Order: sequence, then C-alpha cells, then structure tokens
Amino acid sequence: MNKTEKKFLENIHRQTLVANGEAVLLAVSGGPDSMALLYLFAAVAPVLHLRLGVAHCNFMLRGKESDCDEAFVREVCQALRLGCHLRRFDTNAVALSWKKSIEETARLLRYDFFDELCREAGYTRIATGHHSGDNAETLLFNLFRGTSIEGLRGIRVRHGAIIRPLLSFTRREIVVYLEEKRVAWRDDHTNEGIECDRNFIRNRVIPVIEERFAHKLMPSLQRISEHAGELEEFINLHISRLLEAHPGLDLAGGKLHAGTMRQLSMFERKEILKRALKLQRLSVSSNVLNRIAGLLDNQAGRSVSAGAGVEVVLQDGFLRFRQTGDPSDHR
Repeated sequence: MNKTEKKFLENIHRQTLVANGEAVLLAVSGGPDSMALLYLFAAVAPVLHLRLGVAHCNFMLRGKESDCDEAFVREVCQALRLGCHLRRFDTNAVALSWKKSIEETARLLRYDFFDELCREAGYTRIATGHHSGDNAETLLFNLFRGTSIEGLRGIRVRHGAIIRPLLSFTRREIVVYLEEKRVAWRDDHTNEGIECDRNFIRNRVIPVIEERFAHKLMPSLQRISEHAGELEEFINLHISRLLEAHPGLDLAGGKLHAGTMRQLSMFERKEILKRALKLQRLSVSSNVLNRIAGLLDNQAGRSVSAGAGVEVVLQDGFLRFRQTGDPSDHR
C-alpha cells in the first residue's frame, strides 16, 4: 500500500468505520472522489477481509453524458471483478410528481436504492466519497442559510450505516492519488456553474476566501466542524440525562411539565422542544421554538401553532402538543 492507502486504512481503524469481514456498498458516480473511494477500498479490502459492491445511479439528467458515466463505472467494476448494481431514474418526472427539487429528489432516490441493496444483498455499510471540501461547502451553506450547532457539524463521518471515510482528505490529495495510480475518472461539468447555491459556494465564495487567506479556510472549517460535533454529543448526553431525571418531561406523550421547564436555562428548554417537535415530525425553526418557549411566560389556556395541524397549549401545568385537525392552522 502507498502513503494515501495507509492513511485511509488508519482512518478506518481510528474511527471504527468498518469491522473485519463486513460487506461494504460503495457509491460510485465515476467522478474523482468516488473513484478514489473505489480504489482505496480495493486496496484495503484484502487486509480487512471485506466484501465490496458498487452502486451507480443514472439520474438521466445529462443525456449522453449520464449514459457514458454508467458505462464507465460498469467497465471499471468488470476490470476490478466487483459486483456492480446499476439503476436508472427519470429524476425530472419524479421530482415533478413529488413536488421537490431535482437535488432533493436525487438524494432521496439514491439512498432508497442503497437501502434496498443493503436489504437484498446483505451490505452492512454504505460508503460515499465526500471529502473535506464537501464538508466545508456544507458548513458554509448551512451558515448562510441560518443554522444551529447541529448545522455547524457539517457532514458526519458516520450516520447509521452510511460512512464517509474520505472526510479528512482534501480534493488535492484525492486527485494526486488518482494520478499516481493512473486511474481515470469522469467529470460532471454541471458542477462548474454557479446557479446552484452549493456550486456558487464551491466555485466563487471559497476561491475568493482562499485567495485572501491561503490554506487557512479548510483547516479552520474542519476544526469548527469537529468542535461542533463534540459539542453536539455533549448536549445530547446532557439532555438525555435531564429527561431521565424529570419524568414530567414526557416527549413521547407530548407533554412537558411547565414548572420543570421554567427551572431550566433557555438553551435547555429549546433543546427539549426541538426533540419534542421532531417526535411529532414537525420542522424545527427558531420562530417556532421562540413561540413555544414564550408560552411559559403566558397564562394557562394560551396556545401557539407548531405547524402541520399541531398546536402547543399551556394547560393544567403542562405544555401539551395536540392535533388541531387543520394543517393550515397557524394561530
């Protein structure tokens, strides 16, 4: 193994991303990041005794180029003697039917496909090729959009069965590795535009910042991401202990003892309310959190909308989540 492959293996061991003998599904688009992921896993698979498989999604968004990407991935898998799972999606039609953006639709289709393969072919891990630059873009995107500590964490190295073992690698490291190994890849020219917010951040915002602060942005954002992740873990542990210590804070039952909530800091109150909203499958926003938290300073009987036909009312000493029967009710 060369230097990059050794670093990759060390990352897997240090972050306990894959155990010996596991079956790993590699998400391979044909681009440089996913091709590096493919060849790095091929290099460490004999050491870890892994069973590898490849999944490729053809979203049929770039005409002949999409079909060429598919053919390219198929040929590479044949050369490496790896199982290749291909799936085509009429993404435009699905997006129209679901009333979602192309990007969100493609993401949902992709991960539904991966989950299906895990169930049917016994894969225990899904590996994607996200690197440190992707994490920086995500963090900045979340920051510009308005985010909490959770958003500052960026892309997680592990989320359920999904692992991202390239997050500590830069795009430059990936390209150098591919050139050293003489590995070809496919370029997606739609990534070069600026119409999409993420592309604008990648192609305009980050280069301008790096021109002024050379070699400082990426390491700084990576540290922020790591610190936010550590802080989020601490907060989750603290709130879990808080909920265990106070039976009156019944998230599953949709009722929170008002007296107990008033004894907590505003930060703790909002963290508990976030969890309550998520259990009700409601979106979390600062406006909603402020409205609900404000009920604690009001008289009994007052209520506010939590969205999607759910309201929160201060009643009998509790904040209670209840259905209004009218999803358009936003009192």
